[in-house]
Order: sequence, then structure tokens, then C-alpha cells
Amino acid sequence: MKRPRVLVVDDEANIRQSLCGVLADEGYEAHAVTSAEECLAELGEGYDLVLLDIWLPGMDGLAALERIQEIPLTERPTVVMISGHGTIETAVRATKLGAFDFLEKPLTIEKVAVVVKNAIEHRRLELENRRLKEDKAARYRIIGESVPMKALRQQIALMAATNGRVLIYGESGTGKELVARAIHAQSPRAGQPFVEVNCAAIPEELIESELFGHRKGSFTGAHEDKIGKFQKADGGTLFLDEVGDMSLRTQAKVLRALDEGRFEPVGASESVQVDVRVIAATNKNLEEEIERGNFREDLFYRLNVIPFHVPPLRERIEDVPLLADYFLEEFTRAYGRKPKELTPEAYRLLQSYHWPGNVRELRNLMERIVILNPQVRIDARHIPLPSGRRAPAERMSDSFRTLQEVREAAEREYILKKLDETQGNVTRAAELLGLERSHLYRKMKALGITPKEQAP
Repeated sequence: MKRPRVLVVDDEANIRQSLCGVLADEGYEAHAVTSAEECLAELGEGYDLVLLDIWLPGMDGLAALERIQEIPLTERPTVVMISGHGTIETAVRATKLGAFDFLEKPLTIEKVAVVVKNAIEHRRLELENRRLKEDKAARYRIIGESVPMKALRQQIALMAATNGRVLIYGESGTGKELVARAIHAQSPRAGQPFVEVNCAAIPEELIESELFGHRKGSFTGAHEDKIGKFQKADGGTLFLDEVGDMSLRTQAKVLRALDEGRFEPVGASESVQVDVRVIAATNKNLEEEIERGNFREDLFYRLNVIPFHVPPLRERIEDVPLLADYFLEEFTRAYGRKPKELTPEAYRLLQSYHWPGNVRELRNLMERIVILNPQVRIDARHIPLPSGRRAPAERMSDSFRTLQEVREAAEREYILKKLDETQGNVTRAAELLGLERSHLYRKMKALGITPKEQAP
């Protein structure tokens, strides 16, 4: 295991010597310099901790501390200040500038050992927390380079830091929950709970208890107290998925909870105060639902503070290759399979499809391909898309730059179809196509159909 590295910065030789001795005895790798300028030059060597004297010739320790704080967190060492005649004012200033702790001379072995251990552990936890946040942000990454998705990412970055309520519109399968989680992950509430409620999946007689909780004996089957989703999300984010399917009675209680920041669990006489950011999502046109009398207008205006729209996949078809590659990598890793690659013809087929199930359908398809296809190279014939669901011809033509590419793609698809019908028998496929066997081989080579693609 690598030993933590500590840099001692002091102009007194006996202090440098004694500190390096103590640190070595405690299991650290210690080095020493005599000035702030040497300290800043040395930091590129990768130190975990700097013991920095305030009173130094040339640049003083506080000025050096300010410079150290400009270093990126992953490379920045923790700093502990040292002073022979420090004041409370100096200690406060050092802390404000980012120092972890403050040691006064004369130094004791016990004090140095404790402070150094705590400082090293503080840095480890700080880096670990940063890594976890980065992993979480990556897990809820919004994939796509189309104009709508770039705009969506910008909107998330702009609005995530606020406490404004968000209403996400989009068809089923477009990734509304992913957007909600991305907003939460980039918000100041990221370290607090993210609680989801699928309003369409919970029976009407149970949703009030699910949202607000209940007290024991408040209704038949209430054998013990239950904490509701609003209370579980206290300090964090509550995601009301498919909010358009909520009953009018429940809508009234949610409205009151949003207005007052408190609610009464079923069967309770006292109210519960909560601090919750609400993000709602729907695949319905809520303004039409208001006209039909199915959704409260006042609740709509409470939820629709910041509207988001997640476009269907057919409106950002240029993102299909990126998403397909992402899901292929995800599932090959999850199932322990060899990495797979899609051929240009496979990409064109995927981009010609209408995607009624949106991103969810594409994800499920890629999982099926990883499970059912052992070969590494995935061609159009390996993609089980339903017929009759292709995109309009004008959208298909966007995938090709010339008439020659259209002709070659059609020839390639037709030859692959005949090879599939004959289980890869080139002689029989040539007969079906009305070609000489050698002619078919030349065609296959020109169109990039390799022998390994012929195997089913």
C-alpha cells in the first residue's frame, strides 16, 4: 500500500528535521523545503498533506495557501498551518483560506500525529465523496448530441441548482425519470433522498397513504404506523411520475402539501412539516385534462413552474447510434460478453425505425441482441425489428449521402436476406439471386459482407 506523502515547509532546520522524523515514525513519506516558493514548485510531485509555516522568508505561508487552493481538488493536498506566534485572527484567516487545521509551536509529537492522521483521512474522504458524486452524475448522464438533447442538458444545468418545481413532459419511454434524477444529482439536494412515486401504478384507495403515510388503526389493514413518501423525501426530491393519473381527491391534498409545506398522515391529528423539492412528470397533455375536468388547474400552475420537454426518439434519430453503442457496452459488461460492434447497415436500419417505445424500446432491443447473438459484429439481419414500423422515406434518405449509397444499401440488405434464407449457403443464395457463385462472392466483398457475417 502506498504511504501518504507529507511536505514540511519551514525555514527552521531543527523543526524540519524533527517533523520529518516524527512523520517517518508514524509511517508517512516525509520531505522538507525551506520556502513557500520551493513548496509550490514541489507540489507537482503529488503530496497528500502540507505542513506549512506562516512566517517564511519571501512569500509567507498564507499567500502560499491561497495559491495551493487554486490547484484542482484531485491534485490539491490538504494544508495544516504552523506558527510560533499565531493569533486567533491569523488562525481564522487561515481556516477561511482553506487550511484544515492550525498547529502552534512548540510542537508536540502527540498533537502532530493526531492532526496529520485526521488531515490525511479528511483528504481521503473528500476525494472519495467527489468520486461517488462523479459516478452518480455519470450514471444519470443524458446521452445525445442532437439539438434537442443539447438544449435539455443546458436546461438541467441551469435549473438544477434552484428549488423551483419542475414538470417534465414526454411520451412513455423517453427518459423522464432519468431527467428527474439528473436534476436531483446536479442540485444542492444531491446528498439527500430521491423518492419516486408512480401515480399510475398505485390504486386510488392506497395512494393517499403512500404519499402521506398513516397511523396505526386508521383503516382496515393499518396494523402499524407508516411513513409516507413526502416524509421520506424530506430534505431531498420527490418525483411524482405520471402525475396526470392522480385522482382529484389526492390532487387536492398534494396541492395543500405544496402550498403549506406540511400535511397530515391518514388518521393523524397533528401535521408533519417537510422541506421537499417536487418534480412531476406526465405523458398526458395536462391542459386538455384540465378542460375535461380530470386535473386541477391550481395544481397544474404549482407544478409547472419550470416545464421540461423530453423529445421522442423519432425526433432525434441522429442520437440512435450513440444510444445503441452505449446500451451495447452496458449489457456486454453486465453479462460478461465480448464487446460488440454494429455495422453501418445495422445503424441505418435502426435509424429507419419509428421507435414507438422510444429509448426504452431501443435499450430492450440492445439487451436482447447481447443475450441472443454470440457474434461480435452485429449486422442488420441480427436486429429483430417489427415490420411496418419504418420511418418515412424522407427520414430514411437522411442516412445516405448519394444515390449510389442507397443502391448499395438495398443490394446489401437483399443479399443478406437471401443468405439468411439459405443458412449462409452462398451457392444456393446465388441461385436465388440469379447470379454466378463467383459474381456473388465479388458482390459480397464489394459490399463488405464478410464470411463471419454469413453465420447465423
